[in-house]
Amino acid sequence: MAEALLKVFKPMTDRATTEITVWDPLVRLFHWTLVLAFIFAFCSQSDAFEKIRESLLPEEWLQTLHIWAGYTIAGLLLFRLLWGLIGPRYARFSDFVYGPRDIFAYVKAVLTLRAPRHLGHNPAGGAMIIILLLSLAITVSAGLMLYGAEKGLGPLAGLLMDSSDDAIDAFKEVHEFFANFTVILVIGHLIGVIWESLLHSENLARAMITGRKRA
Repeated sequence: MAEALLKVFKPMTDRATTEITVWDPLVRLFHWTLVLAFIFAFCSQSDAFEKIRESLLPEEWLQTLHIWAGYTIAGLLLFRLLWGLIGPRYARFSDFVYGPRDIFAYVKAVLTLRAPRHLGHNPAGGAMIIILLLSLAITVSAGLMLYGAEKGLGPLAGLLMDSSDDAIDAFKEVHEFFANFTVILVIGHLIGVIWESLLHSENLARAMITGRKRA
């Protein structure tokens, strides 16, 4: 245990300098564009930022920003689905989708500071990515349904513009729940990134910028 603890706090500069490209440019562009789009979408409508919003932009502008951020997220999700099937090795779902046994075994290893290092997503990280993508997909889908039912606008307006008030309320509740759930997942993701960076003496945030990790 003592050796494992020393490894956690080992300086990140004390490492081999040989690096290889793991995250391709499109994966990196997807990641950071999704981060920005979700921040804009969430902050433009969340009650937590209401007072700040009111002092910056008119409500109509914020609504437009929210809608287009949602469309951007939808497009990014479609791209990631395709890229997860035909992209480079570390971008493919086949590289980081593991079964429950592998995921729980890895989480246990992380908690005991014995988790093996992975060049791509580790089993726990891969599971988090899939859950995040699903949560975002539900958030966007419910948002499009709400937009079509309540405003009579968007790609689903023709199907949902005559929806009842109960249906509109349901779309709104699902949209808000999964938006907030996504925030919780993002916090968990950040904690995991920090923990793994310390555990393996590797700056994972930097790797998602440069695309490179030590071999």
